[in-house]
Amino acid sequence: MSLNPRLVKESFAVVEPVADKAAAYFYGRLFAENPHLRAMFPPAMDIQRDRLFSALTRIVWSLDSPGGMASFLGQLGRDHRKYGVVPEHYTAVGNALLATIRRFAAEVWNTEIEAAWVAAYTAAANLMIESARSDAGVSPAWWPAEVIDHELRTPDIAVITLRPGQELPYVPGQYVNVQTARWPRVWRAFSIANAPRDDNTVRLHVRAITGGWVSTTLVRHTRIGDTVTLGPAIGTMVPSGSGRDILCVAGGTGLAPIKAILEHLIDSGRRPDIHLLYGARTAAELYDLTDLRRMESAFPWLRVLPVVSEERGYAGMRGRLSEVMERFHSWADHEAYVCGPVAMVDETVRRLQRGGMPLAHIHRDTVEGDP
Repeated sequence: MSLNPRLVKESFAVVEPVADKAAAYFYGRLFAENPHLRAMFPPAMDIQRDRLFSALTRIVWSLDSPGGMASFLGQLGRDHRKYGVVPEHYTAVGNALLATIRRFAAEVWNTEIEAAWVAAYTAAANLMIESARSDAGVSPAWWPAEVIDHELRTPDIAVITLRPGQELPYVPGQYVNVQTARWPRVWRAFSIANAPRDDNTVRLHVRAITGGWVSTTLVRHTRIGDTVTLGPAIGTMVPSGSGRDILCVAGGTGLAPIKAILEHLIDSGRRPDIHLLYGARTAAELYDLTDLRRMESAFPWLRVLPVVSEERGYAGMRGRLSEVMERFHSWADHEAYVCGPVAMVDETVRRLQRGGMPLAHIHRDTVEGDP
Protein backbone atom coordinates (compact mmCIF):
# COMPACT_ATOMS: atom_id res chain seq x y z
CA MET A 1 0.00 0.00 0.00
CA SER A 2 1.68 3.24 -1.15
CA LEU A 3 1.68 6.50 0.81
CA ASN A 4 -0.44 9.42 -0.35
CA PRO A 5 0.81 12.43 1.64
CA ARG A 6 -1.51 14.86 -0.15
CA LEU A 7 -4.72 13.13 0.97
CA VAL A 8 -3.46 12.78 4.53
CA LYS A 9 -2.46 16.45 4.74
CA GLU A 10 -5.67 17.75 3.19
CA SER A 11 -7.87 15.78 5.58
CA PHE A 12 -5.68 16.59 8.57
CA ALA A 13 -6.03 20.30 7.76
CA VAL A 14 -9.77 19.89 8.42
CA VAL A 15 -9.03 18.46 11.87
CA GLU A 16 -6.37 20.97 12.97
CA PRO A 17 -8.79 23.81 13.88
CA VAL A 18 -10.52 21.49 16.39
CA ALA A 19 -7.34 19.84 17.67
CA ASP A 20 -8.36 19.99 21.34
CA LYS A 21 -11.68 18.27 20.75
CA ALA A 22 -10.08 15.68 18.47
CA ALA A 23 -7.36 14.82 21.01
CA ALA A 24 -9.93 14.48 23.80
CA TYR A 25 -12.05 12.22 21.60
CA PHE A 26 -9.01 10.12 20.66
CA TYR A 27 -8.09 9.36 24.27
CA GLY A 28 -11.71 8.80 25.25
CA ARG A 29 -12.06 6.28 22.45
CA LEU A 30 -8.71 4.63 23.21
CA PHE A 31 -9.49 4.12 26.91
CA ALA A 32 -13.11 3.06 26.31
CA GLU A 33 -11.97 0.31 23.95
CA ASN A 34 -8.81 -0.57 25.94
CA PRO A 35 -9.38 0.27 29.63
CA HIS A 36 -6.13 -1.44 30.65
CA LEU A 37 -4.12 1.19 28.76
CA ARG A 38 -5.27 4.03 31.07
CA ALA A 39 -2.76 2.98 33.74
CA MET A 40 0.11 3.72 31.34
CA PHE A 41 -0.79 7.42 31.21
CA PRO A 42 -0.49 10.24 33.78
CA PRO A 43 -3.46 11.22 35.96
CA ALA A 44 -3.82 14.61 34.22
CA MET A 45 -4.05 14.33 30.44
CA ASP A 46 -3.89 17.96 29.30
CA ILE A 47 -0.19 18.00 28.39
CA GLN A 48 -0.45 14.48 27.00
CA ARG A 49 -3.15 15.67 24.59
CA ASP A 50 -0.95 18.55 23.47
CA ARG A 51 1.98 16.20 22.90
CA LEU A 52 -0.17 13.84 20.86
CA PHE A 53 -1.26 16.52 18.44
CA SER A 54 2.17 18.08 18.26
CA ALA A 55 3.73 14.74 17.29
CA LEU A 56 0.91 13.93 14.88
CA THR A 57 1.26 17.31 13.20
CA ARG A 58 4.98 16.82 12.73
CA ILE A 59 4.48 13.34 11.26
CA VAL A 60 1.74 14.42 8.87
CA TRP A 61 3.64 17.39 7.50
CA SER A 62 6.83 15.36 7.05
CA LEU A 63 5.22 12.48 5.13
CA ASP A 64 6.80 13.64 1.90
CA SER A 65 10.22 13.95 3.58
CA PRO A 66 10.94 10.28 4.36
CA GLY A 67 14.37 10.89 5.85
CA GLY A 68 13.19 13.42 8.41
CA MET A 69 10.10 11.38 9.26
CA ALA A 70 12.11 8.20 9.77
CA SER A 71 14.57 9.96 12.09
CA PHE A 72 11.79 11.47 14.21
CA LEU A 73 9.77 8.24 14.40
CA GLY A 74 12.88 6.26 15.25
CA GLN A 75 13.54 8.49 18.23
CA LEU A 76 9.87 8.35 19.21
CA GLY A 77 9.83 4.55 19.07
CA ARG A 78 12.92 4.28 21.27
CA ASP A 79 11.55 6.82 23.72
CA HIS A 80 8.19 5.01 24.04
CA ARG A 81 9.95 1.96 25.47
CA LYS A 82 10.04 3.72 28.83
CA TYR A 83 6.21 3.65 28.93
CA GLY A 84 6.15 -0.12 28.46
CA VAL A 85 4.75 0.17 24.92
CA VAL A 86 4.70 -3.13 22.99
CA PRO A 87 3.75 -3.80 19.33
CA GLU A 88 0.16 -4.78 20.23
CA HIS A 89 -0.49 -1.30 21.57
CA TYR A 90 0.04 0.23 18.14
CA THR A 91 -3.06 -1.54 16.82
CA ALA A 92 -5.23 -0.05 19.56
CA VAL A 93 -3.78 3.43 18.98
CA GLY A 94 -4.24 3.11 15.22
CA ASN A 95 -7.90 2.13 15.56
CA ALA A 96 -8.61 5.08 17.87
CA LEU A 97 -6.70 7.48 15.61
CA LEU A 98 -8.54 6.36 12.48
CA ALA A 99 -11.90 6.71 14.25
CA THR A 100 -10.92 10.22 15.40
CA ILE A 101 -9.85 11.47 11.98
CA ARG A 102 -12.91 9.89 10.36
CA ARG A 103 -15.19 11.72 12.82
CA PHE A 104 -13.57 15.15 12.67
CA ALA A 105 -12.86 15.13 8.92
CA ALA A 106 -16.29 13.73 8.06
CA GLU A 107 -17.00 16.49 5.54
CA VAL A 108 -14.22 15.26 3.24
CA TRP A 109 -13.93 11.61 4.28
CA ASN A 110 -14.06 8.82 1.70
CA THR A 111 -12.55 5.37 1.16
CA GLU A 112 -9.52 6.79 -0.63
CA ILE A 113 -8.66 9.06 2.30
CA GLU A 114 -9.18 6.20 4.74
CA ALA A 115 -6.77 4.03 2.75
CA ALA A 116 -4.21 6.87 2.77
CA TRP A 117 -4.42 7.17 6.57
CA VAL A 118 -4.16 3.41 7.05
CA ALA A 119 -1.05 3.31 4.87
CA ALA A 120 0.53 6.29 6.63
CA TYR A 121 -0.14 4.98 10.13
CA THR A 122 1.05 1.49 9.24
CA ALA A 123 4.32 2.88 7.90
CA ALA A 124 4.82 5.09 10.97
CA ALA A 125 3.99 2.31 13.43
CA ASN A 126 6.33 -0.12 11.70
CA LEU A 127 9.20 2.39 11.89
CA MET A 128 8.58 2.93 15.62
CA ILE A 129 8.23 -0.79 16.37
CA GLU A 130 11.41 -1.67 14.50
CA SER A 131 13.34 1.14 16.17
CA ALA A 132 12.21 -0.01 19.62
CA ARG A 133 13.08 -3.62 18.79
CA SER A 134 16.57 -2.69 17.62
CA ASP A 135 17.15 -0.49 20.66
CA ALA A 136 16.02 -3.18 23.10
CA GLY A 137 19.08 -5.28 22.31
CA VAL A 138 21.60 -2.57 23.13
CA SER A 139 20.05 -0.06 25.50
CA PRO A 140 17.78 0.04 28.57
CA ALA A 141 14.29 1.53 28.34
CA TRP A 142 15.13 4.02 31.10
CA TRP A 143 18.04 5.07 33.33
CA PRO A 144 17.88 5.51 37.13
CA ALA A 145 20.00 8.56 37.96
CA GLU A 146 21.23 9.85 41.31
CA VAL A 147 21.12 13.55 42.13
CA ILE A 148 24.72 14.45 43.04
CA ASP A 149 24.36 18.24 43.05
CA HIS A 150 21.42 20.64 43.36
CA GLU A 151 22.07 24.37 43.12
CA LEU A 152 19.21 26.84 43.46
CA ARG A 153 20.26 29.74 41.22
CA THR A 154 17.02 31.76 41.65
CA PRO A 155 13.87 31.02 43.68
CA ASP A 156 12.47 29.23 40.59
CA ILE A 157 15.53 27.90 38.74
CA ALA A 158 17.79 25.04 39.78
CA VAL A 159 20.86 23.57 38.12
CA ILE A 160 20.83 19.84 38.88
CA THR A 161 23.63 17.35 38.24
CA LEU A 162 22.71 13.68 37.79
CA ARG A 163 24.76 10.50 37.61
CA PRO A 164 22.93 7.78 35.64
CA GLY A 165 23.50 4.19 36.81
CA GLN A 166 24.98 3.37 33.41
CA GLU A 167 26.16 5.36 30.41
CA LEU A 168 23.45 7.52 28.85
CA PRO A 169 24.34 8.06 25.18
CA TYR A 170 23.41 11.45 23.76
CA VAL A 171 24.51 14.18 21.39
CA PRO A 172 24.92 17.80 22.62
CA GLY A 173 21.66 19.69 22.11
CA GLN A 174 19.38 16.71 22.87
CA TYR A 175 16.95 16.38 25.77
CA VAL A 176 15.71 13.66 28.09
CA ASN A 177 12.32 12.99 29.64
CA VAL A 178 12.44 12.91 33.44
CA GLN A 179 10.18 11.13 35.93
CA THR A 180 10.30 11.71 39.70
CA ALA A 181 9.29 9.30 42.44
CA ARG A 182 6.68 11.82 43.61
CA TRP A 183 4.80 11.70 40.29
CA PRO A 184 4.91 8.22 38.68
CA ARG A 185 4.02 8.09 34.96
CA VAL A 186 4.41 11.88 34.64
CA TRP A 187 7.37 12.64 32.37
CA ARG A 188 8.67 16.08 31.40
CA ALA A 189 11.39 16.98 28.92
CA PHE A 190 14.56 18.84 29.97
CA SER A 191 17.57 19.57 27.80
CA ILE A 192 20.97 18.32 28.84
CA ALA A 193 23.20 21.32 29.58
CA ASN A 194 26.63 19.76 29.07
CA ALA A 195 28.55 17.88 26.43
CA PRO A 196 29.17 14.18 27.22
CA ARG A 197 31.66 13.74 30.07
CA ASP A 198 34.01 10.96 31.09
CA ASP A 199 32.23 10.66 34.46
CA ASN A 200 28.86 10.15 32.69
CA THR A 201 27.17 12.99 34.60
CA VAL A 202 24.49 15.15 33.04
CA ARG A 203 23.33 18.58 34.10
CA LEU A 204 19.80 19.98 33.79
CA HIS A 205 18.56 23.57 34.03
CA VAL A 206 15.04 23.46 35.48
CA ARG A 207 12.55 26.27 35.98
CA ALA A 208 9.63 25.56 38.32
CA ILE A 209 6.47 26.56 36.48
CA THR A 210 3.03 27.12 37.95
CA GLY A 211 1.18 23.83 37.96
CA GLY A 212 4.29 21.98 36.80
CA TRP A 213 4.37 18.76 38.80
CA VAL A 214 7.79 17.55 37.68
CA SER A 215 9.54 20.92 37.39
CA THR A 216 8.34 22.06 40.84
CA THR A 217 9.40 18.75 42.38
CA LEU A 218 12.86 19.00 40.82
CA VAL A 219 13.42 22.60 41.90
CA ARG A 220 11.83 22.66 45.37
CA HIS A 221 11.55 19.10 46.65
CA THR A 222 14.61 17.28 45.29
CA ARG A 223 17.78 16.78 47.31
CA ILE A 224 21.25 15.35 46.80
CA GLY A 225 20.99 11.56 47.02
CA ASP A 226 17.50 11.36 45.51
CA THR A 227 16.91 9.23 42.42
CA VAL A 228 15.04 10.23 39.27
CA THR A 229 14.34 8.25 36.11
CA LEU A 230 15.54 9.34 32.67
CA GLY A 231 14.26 8.30 29.27
CA PRO A 232 16.58 8.02 26.25
CA ALA A 233 18.03 11.19 24.76
CA ILE A 234 16.10 12.57 21.81
CA GLY A 235 16.01 15.77 19.77
CA THR A 236 17.42 17.12 16.53
CA MET A 237 18.98 20.46 17.56
CA VAL A 238 22.52 19.08 17.40
CA PRO A 239 25.82 20.44 16.05
CA SER A 240 25.91 20.43 12.26
CA GLY A 241 29.68 20.52 11.77
CA SER A 242 29.19 22.93 8.86
CA GLY A 243 32.24 25.09 9.62
CA ARG A 244 30.17 28.30 9.52
CA ASP A 245 30.34 30.96 12.20
CA ILE A 246 27.59 30.53 14.76
CA LEU A 247 24.77 32.59 16.25
CA CYS A 248 23.14 31.24 19.42
CA VAL A 249 19.94 32.78 20.79
CA ALA A 250 18.86 31.47 24.21
CA GLY A 251 15.86 32.58 26.24
CA GLY A 252 15.62 31.52 29.90
CA THR A 253 16.44 27.86 30.48
CA GLY A 254 16.64 27.47 26.71
CA LEU A 255 20.30 28.14 27.44
CA ALA A 256 20.77 24.48 28.49
CA PRO A 257 21.10 22.74 25.08
CA ILE A 258 23.01 25.67 23.63
CA LYS A 259 25.54 25.48 26.46
CA ALA A 260 26.01 21.77 25.70
CA ILE A 261 26.68 22.64 22.06
CA LEU A 262 29.17 25.36 23.12
CA GLU A 263 31.04 22.86 25.30
CA HIS A 264 31.11 20.42 22.39
CA LEU A 265 32.57 23.06 20.06
CA ILE A 266 35.23 23.97 22.63
CA ASP A 267 36.17 20.31 23.12
CA SER A 268 36.30 19.73 19.35
CA GLY A 269 39.14 22.19 18.85
CA ARG A 270 37.20 24.15 16.25
CA ARG A 271 37.39 27.93 16.46
CA PRO A 272 34.37 29.47 14.72
CA ASP A 273 33.25 32.92 15.78
CA ILE A 274 30.32 32.38 18.14
CA HIS A 275 27.87 35.04 19.28
CA LEU A 276 25.55 34.05 22.15
CA LEU A 277 22.56 36.27 22.87
CA TYR A 278 21.31 35.17 26.30
CA GLY A 279 18.02 36.68 27.43
CA ALA A 280 15.80 36.85 30.50
CA ARG A 281 13.14 39.15 31.90
CA THR A 282 15.39 40.51 34.67
CA ALA A 283 19.10 40.53 35.43
CA ALA A 284 18.50 38.21 38.40
CA GLU A 285 17.15 35.57 36.00
CA LEU A 286 20.43 35.45 34.03
CA TYR A 287 21.15 32.49 36.28
CA ASP A 288 24.22 31.13 34.43
CA LEU A 289 25.93 34.36 33.42
CA THR A 290 28.89 33.87 35.77
CA ASP A 291 29.84 30.58 34.13
CA LEU A 292 29.29 31.99 30.64
CA ARG A 293 31.64 34.87 31.46
CA ARG A 294 34.23 32.33 32.57
CA MET A 295 33.88 30.50 29.24
CA GLU A 296 34.08 33.78 27.34
CA SER A 297 37.32 34.80 29.07
CA ALA A 298 38.90 31.42 28.31
CA PHE A 299 37.80 31.31 24.68
CA PRO A 300 38.09 34.73 22.97
CA TRP A 301 36.17 33.58 19.87
CA LEU A 302 33.05 33.27 22.08
CA ARG A 303 31.13 36.50 22.67
CA VAL A 304 28.32 36.53 25.25
CA LEU A 305 25.70 39.29 25.19
CA PRO A 306 23.18 39.22 28.05
CA VAL A 307 19.82 40.81 27.21
CA VAL A 308 17.08 41.83 29.66
CA SER A 309 13.54 42.57 28.52
CA GLU A 310 11.60 43.86 31.56
CA GLU A 311 14.00 45.70 33.88
CA ARG A 312 14.16 49.40 33.10
CA GLY A 313 17.15 50.08 35.32
CA TYR A 314 19.31 47.42 33.72
CA ALA A 315 22.57 48.98 32.49
CA GLY A 316 23.24 46.47 29.73
CA MET A 317 21.41 45.54 26.54
CA ARG A 318 17.62 45.76 26.84
CA GLY A 319 14.82 44.50 24.61
CA ARG A 320 13.37 41.35 23.16
CA LEU A 321 15.94 38.86 21.93
CA SER A 322 14.59 38.74 18.39
CA GLU A 323 14.76 42.54 18.15
CA VAL A 324 18.21 42.87 19.72
CA MET A 325 19.53 40.28 17.27
CA GLU A 326 18.67 42.59 14.38
CA ARG A 327 20.66 45.49 15.80
CA PHE A 328 23.83 43.80 14.60
CA HIS A 329 25.21 42.97 11.16
CA SER A 330 23.57 40.39 8.93
CA TRP A 331 23.62 36.81 10.20
CA ALA A 332 22.80 35.34 6.78
CA ASP A 333 26.07 33.43 6.41
CA HIS A 334 25.96 31.97 9.95
CA GLU A 335 24.55 28.79 11.42
CA ALA A 336 21.92 29.52 14.10
CA TYR A 337 20.85 27.64 17.21
CA VAL A 338 17.71 29.02 18.87
CA CYS A 339 16.05 27.76 22.05
CA GLY A 340 13.59 29.26 24.50
CA PRO A 341 9.88 30.05 24.79
CA VAL A 342 7.83 29.12 21.73
CA ALA A 343 6.89 32.69 20.79
CA MET A 344 10.50 33.87 21.04
CA VAL A 345 11.80 30.97 18.98
CA ASP A 346 9.16 31.43 16.27
CA GLU A 347 9.82 35.16 15.99
CA THR A 348 13.60 34.72 15.96
CA VAL A 349 13.42 32.10 13.21
CA ARG A 350 11.09 34.31 11.17
CA ARG A 351 13.47 37.28 11.40
CA LEU A 352 16.51 35.17 10.57
CA GLN A 353 14.79 33.90 7.44
CA ARG A 354 13.73 37.41 6.51
CA GLY A 355 17.37 38.45 6.88
CA GLY A 356 18.49 35.85 4.36
CA MET A 357 19.44 32.83 6.48
CA PRO A 358 18.28 29.55 4.87
CA LEU A 359 15.92 27.53 7.06
CA ALA A 360 18.28 24.55 6.72
CA HIS A 361 20.90 26.55 8.66
CA ILE A 362 18.54 27.26 11.59
CA HIS A 363 18.34 24.71 14.41
CA ARG A 364 15.57 25.25 16.95
CA ASP A 365 14.02 23.87 20.11
CA THR A 366 11.59 25.16 22.72
CA VAL A 367 11.31 24.97 26.50
CA GLU A 368 8.19 24.62 28.59
CA GLY A 369 7.11 27.39 30.91
CA ASP A 370 9.83 29.97 30.30
CA PRO A 371 8.86 33.61 29.67
